[in-house]
Amino acid sequence: MNDNDICLNNRCIIDITGISKTYRLGKVDVVALRHVDLKILEGEFIAIMGPSGSGKSTLMNILGCLDTPDGGTYLLENTDVSKLGDSRLAEIRNKKIGFVFQTFNLLSRSNAISNIELPLIYSKKLAGKSRKQKIFESLDAVGLKGWEKHKPSELSGGQRQRVAIARALVNDPAIILADEPTGNLDSVTGEEIMAIFQGLNRHGKTILIVTHELDIAKHTDKIIYLRDGLIFNVEKVQNPVDANHMLKTMPRLEDKVRGA
Repeated sequence: MNDNDICLNNRCIIDITGISKTYRLGKVDVVALRHVDLKILEGEFIAIMGPSGSGKSTLMNILGCLDTPDGGTYLLENTDVSKLGDSRLAEIRNKKIGFVFQTFNLLSRSNAISNIELPLIYSKKLAGKSRKQKIFESLDAVGLKGWEKHKPSELSGGQRQRVAIARALVNDPAIILADEPTGNLDSVTGEEIMAIFQGLNRHGKTILIVTHELDIAKHTDKIIYLRDGLIFNVEKVQNPVDANHMLKTMPRLEDKVRGA
């Protein structure tokens, strides 16, 4: 069965063909992506890995409609977004894509509710009690009930990332893109975040994460390896790491302190 057959028999969320991207740095052309083909199905949980300069950040930016390719086509839920203008791309980003970043990207003076509400404000989606209910549902989904009035400075790194995930969820996007979502977190908190992603995926969310850590990538169903702007390997993870199981076996920081 070829890729076209796969997309005919399943719902293809992302379908990119021949995507290329070159950046001009001074007098030098830097080729970031070289005719990349990739199909992602609804409900997949995928990790993208590769060394620095491999093209993974460029690929994530194009998938997230933050950048446009020089060549090729990008179908997002059957809409060709590869040649759309900035205003239309902004609309697509708001409605179809949820972003989670390594540095959280939260508004420091706003509490969790206000941070999560931002995508709803931009999309003019829902209002009043319906909007508030949606925000609280997103908070509940990441285990932050009771922390809604806290500002980022009053939250731990893991809690800030949970707010960021809730913000990514609130518009019910087709896909969640996470760039090094555990990069600034300790190992236990990183497992907690991966447990949230795995739970969301079990409920049907399509999730892509960029990571340098193979241990994190092994929590997903498939790993895409990039090198020199090309996909050189795709690995099906036979037995993904269960984050909830890992958490049961990992000593908590407070336990270590008590035992010191």
